[in-house]
Order: sequence, then C-alpha cells, then structure tokens
Amino acid sequence: MENRYWKITEDKNWDTLRNRFSWVADMERVEQHSQHHAEGNVAIHTRMVLEELKRTEDFSALDIQEQEILWTAALLHDVEKRSSSCNEGNGIISAHGHARKGEYTARTILYKEIPVPFQIREQIASLVRFHGLPLWVMERADPRKKVIEASLRVNTYWLKLLAEADARGRICEDLGQLLENIELFELLYRESGCWKEPRHFASPHARFRYFHTENSYVEYIPFDDFKCEVILLAGLPGMGKDYYMESLKSDYPVVSPDALRRKYKINPTDKSGNGWIIQQAKEEARVWLRKGENFIWNATNITSLMRSQLVDLFTDYGAKVKIVYLEKPYDVWRKQNMNRPYPVPENVLDKMFGKLEIPQLTEAHEVEYIIG
Repeated sequence: MENRYWKITEDKNWDTLRNRFSWVADMERVEQHSQHHAEGNVAIHTRMVLEELKRTEDFSALDIQEQEILWTAALLHDVEKRSSSCNEGNGIISAHGHARKGEYTARTILYKEIPVPFQIREQIASLVRFHGLPLWVMERADPRKKVIEASLRVNTYWLKLLAEADARGRICEDLGQLLENIELFELLYRESGCWKEPRHFASPHARFRYFHTENSYVEYIPFDDFKCEVILLAGLPGMGKDYYMESLKSDYPVVSPDALRRKYKINPTDKSGNGWIIQQAKEEARVWLRKGENFIWNATNITSLMRSQLVDLFTDYGAKVKIVYLEKPYDVWRKQNMNRPYPVPENVLDKMFGKLEIPQLTEAHEVEYIIG
C-alpha cells in the first residue's frame, strides 16, 4: 500500500541522502549563529529537526502521504541558508531571505530533479516558505492578515508541527520563548477561522478586497458589480498557453506582448524596447476595458509583481480577473518549447523557472491551475 504514496526517497539514511543530493551535502559547510544554533551547522540542525519530527505522536498520527510531505519539507526547510548566510562578525551569522529562496529551490528540485505531483510539490514549497512564520508572526505589522494568507497556501497544522520540530531541533537559550510563540500562532489561527483549513470568505470578491484594500475587514461583503472579465494567463514559454486559448473556442480578443514584439521586431533582450511594448499592450487592454469587453492577456507573467501590476490596471476599470496558470511535466515542457515557432534557449528556461512564483488565491478573483 505504501508504494501508492509519493516519497522523495525510500532510503532516509543521512549518509545516503548526502551522497545522492548535492543540496544535502551542501548543508554540512553552512555555519549558523551560535546563539540560536549552538548545535552547529545546517546539516546537524536539519538532522535534529527530522529526529524531533519523527518522535512526535502528532506526526505519527498523520497518514503516510502527509508524513512524507512534512518530512520532505523538514529536509528542505533551510536548504538556502547556503546562499543567504552572511558572517557579520563577532560570531553573528544571519540568513535573511533563506525561506523565500528555499521555496524557489524546493520547487525546482521537485519539478526538474524529482518529479512530484503539483499539489504535493506546492505544499512542500509553501511549508519551506512559511516555516518561520509560527516563530515570528506576532512581530509582523498585520499578523492576522499574514496567517490568513498562509492558510490559503498551506496546511496550518502541518506548519505548526514543522515549526515545533524546527525549534526543538536546535540548541538555544530561548527555546521556551519559541515554543510560546508557536502556541500564540495556533491561537491566532483558531481566532482567525483558519486552523487546519483555509480561511473562508463570503465570495471571491470579498477575498480579493481583503487582500487588496488597506485596513480591510475580513467579514466585509462587497457587491459583485464587474464590468467585464479579464483572463490573465501565466506560465513559462512552451507550457501551452496558445493551445489553451484555442481550446476555449471563445471570441475573446487577445492582448499579447509577444505578438507585438514580433510585429515591431523588438528583441526580447532589448529592455527599452520591451518597456515600450508593454505600454502598447496596456493601451490595447485599456481599449477593451473602456468598452467593458472581456479579453485575454497572453504573456508569461511568472512573478507576483508582474501579475499585480496588471491586476491593478484591470480592476481599476472594474474588471473581474481570473488567472489561469498552465504547467506541463518537465520533459513534456522541453519538447513543446523546441516544437514552437520561436523556441526559447533551454538555459533561459531554467533561469525563468528559478524565478517562478505560482499564482495564489490572494492575487485575483479566481485562480485556475491547468496541470499536465
């Protein structure tokens, strides 16, 4: 029965992991702040975290697939301390941004090197991204909004289990404070209505308003008075965006920066020219927005910043925005790219995937994932 479940590996012996995965071997050369990690380097800490996780009754009570997800997240949670650690002198070693970088690395590893079902991969990547949240959430400017955001991405109960193992799997003087912070984290989630489940909103528009309006009220119910709908495509080159549009069999007009770039013979590496292309595409979009007509914006849109600028433009005109994210397995993606009229060099594709931010429910009124 166990073989029906995804596992990163059958053999979880540390020496086997170190010999098989270069990113595990890298952990042994990454030192940590002695005040917070007197146990030593990242490898020692990670092994301690894994041991703490496995010995808890809560972890044992999870089903096999849940255990594998959480175990893999624990293995990867500090993977990018290797690239973010900085020795500031006097024994002070910081690792600012390691969780964010770790999310990208976990996603790349579990897409390119070790194929993982999309939903499992994104749970692991999100656990890596938010693993420090239970420890420090009360220090955030708006902790309630932060925990509600995380609840839409990750199982908050698993997040607590990971954070507790992370805290206990180290030698430090402030363990008591860390564990108290984790309990406050759970209390905040329970009060916010998203413990062990995503926060429920009265409507997609209510959710959108909550995350896109300052001092917003989570229970507020806005009117759905949209003037049109914009489908915002997101996906790397060769993932099948054009095929998806054909499958819709709709008469929606399409705004395509790539088509404009080819029309005006602008090289993709020409930053100035591409800036002009985007402005032209936005002006095309404004034509449809002013008319209140539905349309499709066809571009890669692989980062939340790229998407947010467009979503702001569309919603300023009263549009409902649906993000459609498309993804194919790694090998299929490469073949499709090579068969395109304008293939992208493979090294460029790898760099783009390393920057990919999967669209989240906080970004638009609706998000659809078309995988495989």
